[in-house]
Amino acid sequence: MRILGLAMIAAGALFAGDAEPSQAQIDDIIQKFAAHEAQFAKAREAYVYKQTARIQELDDAGNTTGRWETVSDIIFSSDGKRTEHVTRSPVSTLSRLILTPEDMEDLKSVQPFVLTTDQLPKYQIRYLGRQKVDEIGCYVFAVKPLKYEGKQRYFQGEVWVDDRDLQIVKSYGRGVGTANKGGNGQQFPKFETYREQIDGKFWFPTYTIANDTLHFKDSDVRMKQTVKYEDYKRFKADTTITFGESVDEKKPPVKKP
Repeated sequence: MRILGLAMIAAGALFAGDAEPSQAQIDDIIQKFAAHEAQFAKAREAYVYKQTARIQELDDAGNTTGRWETVSDIIFSSDGKRTEHVTRSPVSTLSRLILTPEDMEDLKSVQPFVLTTDQLPKYQIRYLGRQKVDEIGCYVFAVKPLKYEGKQRYFQGEVWVDDRDLQIVKSYGRGVGTANKGGNGQQFPKFETYREQIDGKFWFPTYTIANDTLHFKDSDVRMKQTVKYEDYKRFKADTTITFGESVDEKKPPVKKP
């Protein structure tokens, strides 16, 4: 994907004068941020929020020629089960793109990527260096799946990990899996997902953007996708999360493009 170089522009400059961690320290950072990600994933299950997803087909001039949109409330039912309640879903006017189950799975689980402890054995993780995302110091890691199993979808790309809270604050990559292979005609855009601190504790995804040209066998299709996660509100009171150090509640949110 080409988002006008946003992956590197938003990342900012390398830290000046900071010593790079040793391999042992890198391994420890990976284990710690994966454990925090697992705690974050559990904590997010106790929140309700609004999700607005939109996919647009674009012509060569960037004008919208087709659109798919769904607005949902992620809520809890009366029996306490987590559910998605669609509040708005206009008839799709997409004419050149067909949304597949893999697209919907990427929207649900790959684009708001979480790399938890139990997911570590599925990925190869390589340390790239230290950068700043706006004013936030981060460790940067390249992530790719070791192998594809069944129809499971995976993330492949880069993640920026807050060097204090040890949680992912930004990810850049694409969804991959067996559907990316062979001649089945499926193509998947690269995307960039930003997180912000919620309740001064958790880095929750708040915005995803993809702005890409998909190269199919017979034609190329320009597309844009945006996903907004808004109005996070804690619903359950039975989730406790402790990271050891207190989180700096004055940290600025990561700026979105």
